[in-house]
Amino acid sequence: MSALSPPLLLAASAPPEGAAVRFTLALGEALHRYGTPAHRLEDAMQRVSARLGMEGRFFSSPTAIFASFGPPEAQRTCLVRVEPGDVDLDRLSRLDALVEAVARGERGLEHGAAELDAILAAPPPHGVPLTLLCFAVVAACWGRLFGGGVREMAVAAVASFLVGGLSVGAERVGALGRVLVPLAAVLASAVAVLCAHVAGPLSVQVATLAGLIVLLPGLSLTTAVNELATRNLMSGTSRLVGTAVDFLKLGFGVALGGRLALLLPPTAGPSVGPSLAGWTELVVLPLGMLAMGVIFRARRSDAGWVVLAGVVAYGAARLGAVVLGTQLGAFVGALALGVASNAFARLRGRPALITLVPGIILLVPGSVGFRSLESLLAKDTVAGVDTAFSMALVSVSLVAGLLVANAVMPSRRAL
Repeated sequence: MSALSPPLLLAASAPPEGAAVRFTLALGEALHRYGTPAHRLEDAMQRVSARLGMEGRFFSSPTAIFASFGPPEAQRTCLVRVEPGDVDLDRLSRLDALVEAVARGERGLEHGAAELDAILAAPPPHGVPLTLLCFAVVAACWGRLFGGGVREMAVAAVASFLVGGLSVGAERVGALGRVLVPLAAVLASAVAVLCAHVAGPLSVQVATLAGLIVLLPGLSLTTAVNELATRNLMSGTSRLVGTAVDFLKLGFGVALGGRLALLLPPTAGPSVGPSLAGWTELVVLPLGMLAMGVIFRARRSDAGWVVLAGVVAYGAARLGAVVLGTQLGAFVGALALGVASNAFARLRGRPALITLVPGIILLVPGSVGFRSLESLLAKDTVAGVDTAFSMALVSVSLVAGLLVANAVMPSRRAL
């Protein structure tokens, strides 16, 4: 008996096929809901199905998971319809631990299913008041990182607080979730225009952009390019098209909210307020990363790692921009962040996504794409196309940095 290989031992004590299939599909749906990229999700489902004694093949897209179980001549194919959800780093961390426990044989099917139900039923680690406060803090900090002053930071905080309220409402009212992006853009743009008229001077563009920073689909854009680079073509293409539609929704909402300026009497004087000293970036960066960790529902014990990831990404990107230029400098930032995140995963036995997701927000080209869309709406085609190309180049640089980081320092984790 000792000469038997692990697969034969698994086959001898394999769990009932129906229960194993249900567990694998439920686990994949949960991973998908909380922001796992296609290649990582498929790998996790493959490892779990193999441990449960099944031959499985998986295909993930932004709206569906296809799974086939059994040998090619007798396959059982399942379709799971899924809706993309919000990033939840706490649940992702617990799901990653469950995947590893099942894949190593430390958790049986019955206990694994019970643990999965407990993860999905667990309340969020942070309450609604703290989450709304962090929406405002993130917007204020990014307003400074975008070059704004005190007025831009304050207006962005107000706009993002209201956007956060809409986001919380969208989680409870499905119909609101379908119009969240354009409605939030209208609200943020209108708040910025109104405050510029009443309490100016301030940059409406900076205040609006910072107020919408949490909703900018820069992370989706980078994930889409990453999936294309790893030859998940269907998922990457679908996600890329969805990102483009989100940009269009934001552009429509900002343009509609900006029309409020035509209804107000013109104001005299400068359109931009005074800037702040450069050292203030060193203050807002860790504060913004802490708030971003709350929005992404990271554990309190991970707060220090999230801040460290932001500092590494921002510092490396700034250094890379000096040497290689702004667009290619993103490669250096992504490389440093990817290596640091994978090292965190190997040393702490936790998912690399815990530090990778908040850190990559500092590097993603969502703001560049937003400015490109603004230029196109203003019929400045040349500037719009040029900015869009810059956005594409930054996205490719980020993905290249992450791919090289995975080659230099593999995470050895499913997520």
